Amino acid sequence: MMRRLLYLLYQPYKWLVLVPVFAISTPFFGLLGGVLAVVISPKIGSYVSGTGWSRLNAFLTPMLVTVVGREHHDTSQSYVIIANHQSGYDIYVIYGWLRQDFKWVLKQELRRVPGLGIGCEKMGHIYVDRSNTDAALRSIEQAKRRIVDGTSVLFFPEGTRSEDGKLLPFKKGAFRMALDLGLPILPVTIVGTREILPPNTMRAFPGRAKLIFHPPIDIAGYERRNMRKLIDRVRATIESGFDM
Repeated sequence: MMRRLLYLLYQPYKWLVLVPVFAISTPFFGLLGGVLAVVISPKIGSYVSGTGWSRLNAFLTPMLVTVVGREHHDTSQSYVIIANHQSGYDIYVIYGWLRQDFKWVLKQELRRVPGLGIGCEKMGHIYVDRSNTDAALRSIEQAKRRIVDGTSVLFFPEGTRSEDGKLLPFKKGAFRMALDLGLPILPVTIVGTREILPPNTMRAFPGRAKLIFHPPIDIAGYERRNMRKLIDRVRATIESGFDM
């Protein structure tokens, strides 16, 4: 009953402050990142705009984020970063608290979002046309050249947000890229965001989230024929973070 009352009291703030700030800050920081990427570097553009956008919106929610296992994360090392996906707020957690240059794999439709679309392109994020397999593969191949010198690539291998919080089956694309690039996998667990913004809703509410870094997984000994073992290992590692 108390949570329901607090939720109702929160609604005017959400619609009068939080939603308008999100609507304004998203194209603004997207354009800022694009300009900084051209004038200075894609790394600077991505870090400044991504961190600023995420932390601003997290602060206004408010969402408090705790980071666990930072010692497992070497920012000078390139990784294939693999995370679970429970909420739109996962993006704030990743961008705001990861502290590493990385590239998203984004659906082509996001290229049309004003400000954000062109900004992400200039920052080097990877647009994939899921309706055209050949074009998608070409995009991935071109993107591989950017995953060097501490720049990583990040995947949500479930492919969509989990409705009930349980891990969905993992798709193979992230693991193929790790094997092709010879990069370690950095498993990451995100906890708490589903309670802040349930998937496919606008029911945002203040809360606490946790970003958990697990020890990197060396891909030595894995190849296409036994990739399922690698997928199962990474999935079990991420799932173990739910109990931390």
